[in-house]
Amino acid sequence: MRLAAVGFGHEANTFAPVPAGLDAWQAAPIVEGEQIREVYAGSESILAGFFAYAAETPGVELVPLLFAWLTPSGPSTEEAYEHLTGRMLDALRHGGPWDGVLLPQHGAAVAAHVPDADGEFIRRVRSVVGPDVPIGVTLDMHANVSRQMVDHADVVTVFQTNPHVDAAAQGLACARLLGRAVTAEIRPVMALAALPLAINILRQGTADEPMASLLKAARAQERRPGVLSVSVVEGFPYADVPEMGASVLAITDGQPALANEVAMHLADAAWAVREHFTGGAHSVDDALRTADTAPRGPVLLLDMGDNVGGGSPGDSTHLLHAARRLGITGLIESIYDPEAARQCVHAGAGGRVELHVGGKVDDRHGRPFPVSGEVIAVADGTFEDPSPTHGGSRYFDLGLSAGIRTDDGFRLAVHSRAAGTRSREQFRMVGIDPAEARIIAAKGVHSPRAAFEPMCPALVWADTPGATSANLEALHYGNRRRPMFPFEPEATW
Repeated sequence: MRLAAVGFGHEANTFAPVPAGLDAWQAAPIVEGEQIREVYAGSESILAGFFAYAAETPGVELVPLLFAWLTPSGPSTEEAYEHLTGRMLDALRHGGPWDGVLLPQHGAAVAAHVPDADGEFIRRVRSVVGPDVPIGVTLDMHANVSRQMVDHADVVTVFQTNPHVDAAAQGLACARLLGRAVTAEIRPVMALAALPLAINILRQGTADEPMASLLKAARAQERRPGVLSVSVVEGFPYADVPEMGASVLAITDGQPALANEVAMHLADAAWAVREHFTGGAHSVDDALRTADTAPRGPVLLLDMGDNVGGGSPGDSTHLLHAARRLGITGLIESIYDPEAARQCVHAGAGGRVELHVGGKVDDRHGRPFPVSGEVIAVADGTFEDPSPTHGGSRYFDLGLSAGIRTDDGFRLAVHSRAAGTRSREQFRMVGIDPAEARIIAAKGVHSPRAAFEPMCPALVWADTPGATSANLEALHYGNRRRPMFPFEPEATW
């Protein structure tokens, strides 16, 4: 059995200030051939699950072709999308014939000229391999699943944890189902129930209610005879596209009526608790005061408006300015600022710096933060983290980086590449120990929890301004479905 692995991962925030141009994709980088195995086989990513299937199954040859994963940002430019997908489709054409194709996608990609960028790519893959070659796709739980994705694939599996710690497991599940489809052991059919429901990112933690109960119900449905897979999909509310919203995807063995019954049953259950999928966070000052008065720390303070994993730039300074104004110290934070990183490297470890950090990408994420202090350490930004991280990543490259100890009690990790707060090592590599902090200001909503929640006795969400604001109704949508809950409370299902 000869299987191809090819695809891309990108979560596009249509409200974000920075588009994903070709230069960004090439710097990501685009990985080709056996280099994909070297980078991803030992991780906990989707691709690791694909490689695990080939390793466990005699007679399976998995051929990695091209893959690229880009930190969430604005939509891809037309040039970038066509270049990227063109190379991937050419590799499929020239590397065949194939018994099956595995696609490690995200599901919330948007291009300037293609709103359903993942669905269009899957359609193009189908046009290359023809109607008889099974296609398996694994998606992030924040996918906005479209009819086009389902119509042109044979199997779609979706992460069922947030923070995402089951990427490899879902990749493996997808590959196993695809292999059974190739050998005609099963005949998978899929049903999609796409709800007119935008779930607030605050309510998307899978250990939290009501999501935890929905997922428990999904696992119960998977135990029914003939059911192969059930996915509850949270959707990505920061993509202003018609497909935006929560959904349920069910796969059965040759039983379309059963697949539809399962999908609709769980969709009805989600709709019944829709009021519980709304929510708000603490104001900036209240969040800082709550974290500052916690009986013990470190407290994980989640900067929602600068959620890099949702497409924000990673250079918000709202929490820093407020902490200084309130006289709160002992806070650590990572900031995207290549200019500041270069200045720190020039000063060297132990050197004094006077500079402005962050607040430079746009005017929504705060003003530059004036800093006087000492450079703790400098680093090239590359590190490995084999412990659990959101999305299963193991190898990181944040570009030229530095740690700064400010004179007024902050410690800042400054990076040359935008990055959510997903690993303790991104602080440690520049001489900052998160365990010694009173407050860890993390750029994310749920993604930092995989790495930091085990060491933090308390979590506090801050409703900071930005491209990933907790207040969805403050965003100006032009393309989403209408009516849709909670924007139009009268919406029906």
